[in-house]
Amino acid sequence: MEPLLAAMPAVKSPEGHVHFKNKLIWTIGILILYFALTNIPLFGIEPSSQDLFSAWRALLAGATGTIVHLGIGPIVTASIVLQLLKGADILHIDTSETRGQVMYMGLQKILIIVMIVIEAAPNLVGGFMQPDPAIAQQFFGGNLFAVSLIIFLQICIGGILVFLMDEVVTKWGIGSGVGLFIIAGISQAIINGFINWAPLIDQYPVGFFPRLVAIGMGGGSYIEYFGKDLLAFVTTIAIFLIIVYVESTRIEIPLAHAQVRGARARFPVKLIYASVLPMILVRVLQANIQMVGMLLSGAGIKILGDFDKSRPIDGLMWYLAPVNGPSDWMWWGANNLGHDSGQVLLRLGIDVTFVVVGGAIFALFWIKTAGLDSKDVARQIQMSGMSIPGYRRNPQVLEKYLDRYIPRVTVIGGVFIGLLSVIANLFGVIGAVSGTGLLLTVSITYRLYEEIASQQIMEMYPFMRTFFGRE
Repeated sequence: MEPLLAAMPAVKSPEGHVHFKNKLIWTIGILILYFALTNIPLFGIEPSSQDLFSAWRALLAGATGTIVHLGIGPIVTASIVLQLLKGADILHIDTSETRGQVMYMGLQKILIIVMIVIEAAPNLVGGFMQPDPAIAQQFFGGNLFAVSLIIFLQICIGGILVFLMDEVVTKWGIGSGVGLFIIAGISQAIINGFINWAPLIDQYPVGFFPRLVAIGMGGGSYIEYFGKDLLAFVTTIAIFLIIVYVESTRIEIPLAHAQVRGARARFPVKLIYASVLPMILVRVLQANIQMVGMLLSGAGIKILGDFDKSRPIDGLMWYLAPVNGPSDWMWWGANNLGHDSGQVLLRLGIDVTFVVVGGAIFALFWIKTAGLDSKDVARQIQMSGMSIPGYRRNPQVLEKYLDRYIPRVTVIGGVFIGLLSVIANLFGVIGAVSGTGLLLTVSITYRLYEEIASQQIMEMYPFMRTFFGRE
């Protein structure tokens, strides 16, 4: 497969240094294009169609019924498969070499295309997206299959556009496209949750601040109409503050330059060393499990459980579904009719175990794949001319020293983020997003801010790019 992997289409990499202003322009341009695509509806779709991924929109960064309906789902799912293969040493590709990087990226692109087809087809085959009979009659003589095929092709094109835009941001912009699209989608939902004045569930606006004012002016009961919103508001602020604090918590390993006397630096090992992206992998894995259950339920096979649209209501799928708000763990509520306190607590325990264990495992796999493990970091420090004071300038010595911190901190960070994700989901947050979605947004935004600050320093002092191995 090597010739095929090497021949996969790719966004051309920059030949030299890309100026910070150009990176900013590319990033903003892709962001504008992303918002434009989220407003292009699929041609030929029945307006009453269901969304297979409605419960996961905050994580998948797509838009229901648009050309980017799949969002980042295929990219993340392909990454899950590759990380499991590489982490289990089934896939032997050395990504530290150029040839290995080309092979790995080519294999990832093939898997992304496969996942686009796998995730697009169930929307139509499972009956979630229905072709519009009026469009079929007007353009195709009543042939519904032709309309379904066009919808399928549009979804596939949108999926390919998303992964190409992600590659543009990674090579020419700031950060990654996956993180950028998550920030864009969730930020939009949070802003909507704060200022939306449309009444949806009762006579008062659904937005936090309009609802607060309307209840006060209308003489309504804050306890009756505003209790859950206030809890979500407190959770939103708490998650924001906790993530900002945790992102600044780190162990700093002192470094000294071997040739430039007095030149010192520190290598930070953050508490969330693997970032929050492994949590995306865990949650998308849950989404894929639920998708299988929905497809089987739609086909009349109820062995794994039954569904009410995209929400599991019983069976194994109900126990494996994540807890996404207070209504999912309040066993006396409408969402848990027929389930007693023991069943709800068992579901909560399964969710905690899945997220915590999965967060730790994917965090370890992530640093190995992304070149952040002890071996790769030791090589990067060696190439930059730096060393740890008091130790020989030897990659093996550096690797052994880093092994004291990086694997342990990675596991602790993965477990911590998993627990925080579950706690955030328990109480809910402002807007139509999950607690996990808010957690991801705050952390990715913080790291994007750090990268922008780093890029600006490199532009002001170009010699530092070579000094720290950036070029």
